[in-house]
Order: sequence, then structure tokens, then C-alpha cells
Amino acid sequence: MTLTEDPVAAAHQRYLDELTAAGLLIPLGVPGVYGRSGVFEGIVEHFERFITRMGDHLKPEVMRFPPVFARQHYCCIDHVENFPNLMGSVHTFKGGEREHLALLNKKAEGGDWSRNLDASDVMLVPAACYPLYPTATGTLPKKGRIVDLVGFVFRHEPSIDPARMQQFRQREYVCLGTAEQALEHRDYWLKRAEQMLLSVGLDVKPVVANDPFFGRGGRMMAATQKEQTLKFELMAPVASTEKWTAITSCNCHLDHFGQVFDIKTADGRVAHSACIGFGLERIALALLRKHGFDPNAWPADVKRELAL
Repeated sequence: MTLTEDPVAAAHQRYLDELTAAGLLIPLGVPGVYGRSGVFEGIVEHFERFITRMGDHLKPEVMRFPPVFARQHYCCIDHVENFPNLMGSVHTFKGGEREHLALLNKKAEGGDWSRNLDASDVMLVPAACYPLYPTATGTLPKKGRIVDLVGFVFRHEPSIDPARMQQFRQREYVCLGTAEQALEHRDYWLKRAEQMLLSVGLDVKPVVANDPFFGRGGRMMAATQKEQTLKFELMAPVASTEKWTAITSCNCHLDHFGQVFDIKTADGRVAHSACIGFGLERIALALLRKHGFDPNAWPADVKRELAL
């Protein structure tokens, strides 16, 4: 089936072409990697402030991490086992002059000079909350912890779908605590996020979801995740009205990160965790699709809610 015969792919290409023609996204030569215009960034900034206002009453700890984290921590979280096709590993040159010359010769000959590089001590962050857990080793306060995070994350998914970027931002509220505290956090934010997105004019629906686990074993893990209703996504039409896009995700991790990083509750049990993740670029794309490319012309109630 060609692009023109696939209505979803055609819709993705049309919306991408519209966004780039309007200068909202700036192509950088690789599918799913874009610069963003001031208008696009303004939408993201205003929605982020909206999220902050909606979470202020929780008195969260505010933390910000870089888009890379330690390879040793990455190796603890089962990401390479479950999502090898999505990971990003940072490699660099570690040789001397002789090795440098060999690299340059290979480059000049059109060869794969990247094979002359070695793995560094860092990996690209695949989810904004991952760098948090290694810092949380120890005993939590009785009430648990709520942490406000935002950061660029990387997933190797080159695509013509403008909503499927390889590098994008997630804004998260993470709960570390008892099983009950984590589940309450997930369920609270599932409802609150739906209300927030509806209030800015987006058509959204919550669905039970699963992560894109890799391989045959991954299909079993995905089925189990759905059966246990550990993950919900809020879906909205972005590029295509036929195939909606997840713009927000609410997840229970059970005690996985508590086990891996020795995080304990106040009574000595292994801590559970849960998070709400807002896909900031995807939300901006959904708003642009719904209300048009000029935020000044958006409906008054939407502008009021976002303080535009």
C-alpha cells in the first residue's frame, strides 16, 4: 500500500506539510526531529503553566534532569530488554591520533565511521521519570513523595507522523509511596488531566493501554499490563481523525522501581510508584489542529484557560 492509498499515513503527511509550511515545525533532515517556532513554543509554555497551576495544591518537589542519565542506571530498569528498538545510546571517540586517522579515512571513503566510536557512560533518557528513581534510594516520608518533572526524552521512532517525534518533552507528576498512594495518584490525575484537556476544547477519551514491549515475550507483557489496567492513555485526534493519538499517559509501575533502586516506604515495605505524563508537543499539535495555527484567534474560553 502506498502513502496515498493509506488514509492515516496521508493524513500524517498532510498535517506535517501544513505545520512545516506555516513554520511551526522546522525540518532538520531526519524524520521526527524538528525545530519549533516561537508560536509553537509559546503554546507549550502556556500549557505547562496550566499544568503547574493544576498541580500546585499537591506541593510537589520540583526537579529537572538533563536528557541523559547514567548507563549503569539504564541497565537496571529493563528498558533494553523490553524496548531495544526505542533506546538511544551515546557513543564518542576514545582513541588516539592513529585511531582518529583511521576514522577520518573511513569517513572520507564513505564508510561507517560510527563503528570507530565507543560507548560513553550515558544513555538518552527514554522517560522523564527514569532519572528520578536512582536518586530516591532510602526511606520515604510517611506521606510519600510527589515530584514535578519535565524533560526532553528520546525514542527511536522515525515517522512522518508529526506527533511521533524522536525527541520530545514530557511533563510529569510522579508519586513514590505505598501501593494505595500510587494508585490514588494515578486515578486522580487520570480524571484531572481529562478535565484539563476538555477545558481547552480538545476531544479526548481515556483508554486502557499498554507499552510497546518488544518481541513475542513483549506481547504477553502487554496483555498482562492491560489486564491489570496499569496504564491509561488520553487519546485525541491530532493528524488523523481515524487513528487518535495518545497525548497524556497515566501509569502504575507497581514496585518495579522500588525493588530496583531500594526505595522503601516509612513502614519498611518496597515502595510503589505511579506517574502522569503530559506529552507537551502532542498537546500543542492537538490544539493547533483543533483551533487553528494562530493562537490569537483561538476561542476566548480556551485563551482564558491557558492565559494566552
